[in-house]
Amino acid sequence: MLAAILLSALAMTLIVGVRYLIVSGAFAWATRLRHPGLYRGLDAQMRREIRWSLASAAIYGVPAGIVAWGWQNRGWTRIYSDVSAFPLWYLPLSVLLYLAAHDTWFYWTHRWMHRPALFRVAHAVHHASRPPTAWAAMSFHPVEALTGAVVIPALVFLIPIHVAALGVVLAIMTVMGVTNHMGWEIFPRAMWRGPLGAWLITASHHQRHHEHYGCNYGLYFRVWDRLCGTDRGIGDFARAHARTARAAAPGGVPDRQP
Repeated sequence: MLAAILLSALAMTLIVGVRYLIVSGAFAWATRLRHPGLYRGLDAQMRREIRWSLASAAIYGVPAGIVAWGWQNRGWTRIYSDVSAFPLWYLPLSVLLYLAAHDTWFYWTHRWMHRPALFRVAHAVHHASRPPTAWAAMSFHPVEALTGAVVIPALVFLIPIHVAALGVVLAIMTVMGVTNHMGWEIFPRAMWRGPLGAWLITASHHQRHHEHYGCNYGLYFRVWDRLCGTDRGIGDFARAHARTARAAAPGGVPDRQP
C-alpha cells in the first residue's frame, strides 16, 4: 500500500510539473510573439522561476497524489464520477464554490505572507521576479507553496464535485496563475475595463500588486479586496512595454524596476 501511495504522489508531482512547463512555456512563447523583447534581459530570472516552480510542483503533487490514491482506492473524498449523483445545475455551482473558497484562502494567506517577517522568509521569493514572467506563476518558497498545496486537497473532503468539474477548477487555476503574471493582458479590453472586470482578476489587476505590494491580494475575484479596502484598481503595462522598447533601441539599457 505504501508503495502505491508513493507512486501516486510521484505521478502527480510529474503531472503538476509537466503541466506547469507546458502551460507556462506556451504563454511565454505567446509573449515572444505578441510582445517581442518583453522578457529581454530576464534569462537568469526565468531560470530561477523555473527552479522554484519545479520544487513547488513536488509540494503540490505529493498531497494531491495521496488524495487521488485515497479517492480511487478508499473512497476518501467527495469527488464523484456519476454525473447523475447530483442535479446538473450543481456542476457549475460546484466550480464556483471551489473557486470562491480557494480565492478566500488565497486572499488571507497572501495578506499573511506580506507581514514583514514572513515576507522576508518566504514571499520575497515570488516578488524577486521583477517584473514577473509567464514562468513565475508557481515560483514560491516551500513555505508559501505548502499553503497553496493544501487547499484543493482539503476541499475535496468537504464539497462534492464531479471529477470533470474538478478538472475545470484545476484548469482555471493553472491558466489564471500564468496569465496574471506574464506582463501583458490577454483578455479583451471590454472585459477587464468593463463591468465584469470590476469583479474578476486578470493580469491588469495583479500587475498593480507586483508594483505596489500592499494591495490587490486576490486570485480570481476582487470581492475580498473590495470588502477589506485593499483594492487599488487596475494597473497598465504601458510603462513596462515602453521600458522594453527603450532597452531594445540601439544603445538601450534594460531597466527592470517597476
